[in-house]
Amino acid sequence: MTPQTQQHNLILTKAQIEQKIIRMAYEIFERNFEEQELVLAGIHENGYTLASMLASQLASISPIKVQLLHVHLNKATPLDAPVSLGPDDTGITNKAVVLVDDVLNTGKTLAYALRSFLELNPKKVEIATLIDRHHPLYPVAATYTGYSLATTLKDHVEVALTHEETSAYLH
Repeated sequence: MTPQTQQHNLILTKAQIEQKIIRMAYEIFERNFEEQELVLAGIHENGYTLASMLASQLASISPIKVQLLHVHLNKATPLDAPVSLGPDDTGITNKAVVLVDDVLNTGKTLAYALRSFLELNPKKVEIATLIDRHHPLYPVAATYTGYSLATTLKDHVEVALTHEETSAYLH
């Protein structure tokens, strides 16, 4: 195979992703069943889409009120711009928060995102990820994982969560 041709291996189909989201929603409910309200904070862009999908599932299985929060940060250089959370009226003080991203690789993105949450005094912060690649360079571990995947550092996992395509690939 030449360097120009990358091999795309399908690792999760739409049906498999949907099943993992259902299971993760049940796990989130089981660990937070005493909460009146839960904040799902999704990292732009796929993390927020995944958080929305989890929120829909949680609404169908539990009485917990779910707030969605959009987390924006520069994944490549997180110190260059502040982490922004929106909408602004979403208060997280003394609430359970689940920080959501599509892929957990080194933990860098989640570590920088977590920093902004600690300043807002949540009751607790948990982490949900669709795919955990197990290459921790930062002290971040997923509380909820859809799929655990052993990869090399050179591998790339691409997740598509759109109306046109819902799948995950290993490159």
